[in-house]
Amino acid sequence: MNLQEEFQAGKVLLIDKPLNWTSFQVVNKLRWEIKQAFKLKKIKVGHAGTLDPLASGLLVICTGKMTKEIDSFQAQIKEYTGTIVLGSTTPSYDLETEINKTFPTEHITEDLIKETTKQFIGDIEQYPPVFSALKKDGKRLYEFARAGEEVEIKPRNINIAEFEITNIRGLEVDFRVVCSKGTYIRSLANDFGKALNSGGHLSALRRTKIGDFDVTNGVSIEDFISSLNNQIE
Repeated sequence: MNLQEEFQAGKVLLIDKPLNWTSFQVVNKLRWEIKQAFKLKKIKVGHAGTLDPLASGLLVICTGKMTKEIDSFQAQIKEYTGTIVLGSTTPSYDLETEINKTFPTEHITEDLIKETTKQFIGDIEQYPPVFSALKKDGKRLYEFARAGEEVEIKPRNINIAEFEITNIRGLEVDFRVVCSKGTYIRSLANDFGKALNSGGHLSALRRTKIGDFDVTNGVSIEDFISSLNNQIE
């Protein structure tokens, strides 16, 4: 089987998504490069789990017949690392929007931060951010949010297997989370701030694992394109 046939039969590509790219842009870029490389009119390419533009890390890309496996990959547990800034919130729960409220932080100690993580371990209810691509009444939630419209959001059941604090630098708290499909780390940051009787928002996020797939085995978009072109020359 030659390389073109491999892509059409189905490959799983591990991409280390850069900041400021949407997952959709990555899929479109790779699809275009594969089509150009093999002079194809079309080929199926999809991703197994969206990463926000302000997040980096593991994006599992499936081609050809492997796109049928996307749902099973999406259902697997995920690991993230990132940073929560305490004492302030934003409407999007991350840096997509400006800080809208500030809160006291004098009472927050390292011990309190570490102890509070225990509240989030196990099966919990979580409200998705209003600035998200989830649909309600045929519209994306972020469309309501950007228009300043109130919208009722229902909580969803998720599972957090691990929530570890890896470093504390003043109000910046580095963490590692292992969680189920459907978990919004932005919501976790917001809820964590509330649980500390303060506020919190996400300032950095990186997906490190999906099931057995690890970002250490991922490649940049540029390296994928370079490797693809080298293999067909």
